[in-house]
Amino acid sequence: MPFTPFHMGPGILLKAILQSSFSLMVFGWTQIVMDLQPLWVMVRGHGHIHGFTHTFIGACLIAVFSCLTGKYLSEIGLRVIGVSKANNPVHISWHAAMMSAFVGSVSHVALDALMHADVEPFYPISVDNPWLGVISVSLLHKLCLYSGLVGGGMFYVVQWRVKRNY
Repeated sequence: MPFTPFHMGPGILLKAILQSSFSLMVFGWTQIVMDLQPLWVMVRGHGHIHGFTHTFIGACLIAVFSCLTGKYLSEIGLRVIGVSKANNPVHISWHAAMMSAFVGSVSHVALDALMHADVEPFYPISVDNPWLGVISVSLLHKLCLYSGLVGGGMFYVVQWRVKRNY
């Protein structure tokens, strides 16, 4: 699912459940970093679209990079959009950044493995993709979309209750 918002659905649901223990911005940054290699292949017009970045080993390396860069980029982004203010800054913990990046990269490989024949999630141990076609692409898209809708609703209900109690 390169360059689609579908990957964000499960992340939104996790954000609703884990709240400040999960960074949706680091998760989203990880989705972008994961698809830079497929973008490069598409721009060049040749190569393996879902190459090393779409293996679990590649995903772990991308998670480390995404955690280290995404924590700071996300904190800057939160200041730019006005969520984090000088008198009340939002800090993303290293634990939340690391978990968000790893969940983001590993889930990206897992979701893409369900629908793309060229994903080799267990490379170099195996070049097979045993998850291909386990569910239909249509169902996969619906699950990602619905998880985002449910997560968004849950998140705002929790935020509303927290504000109401103060």
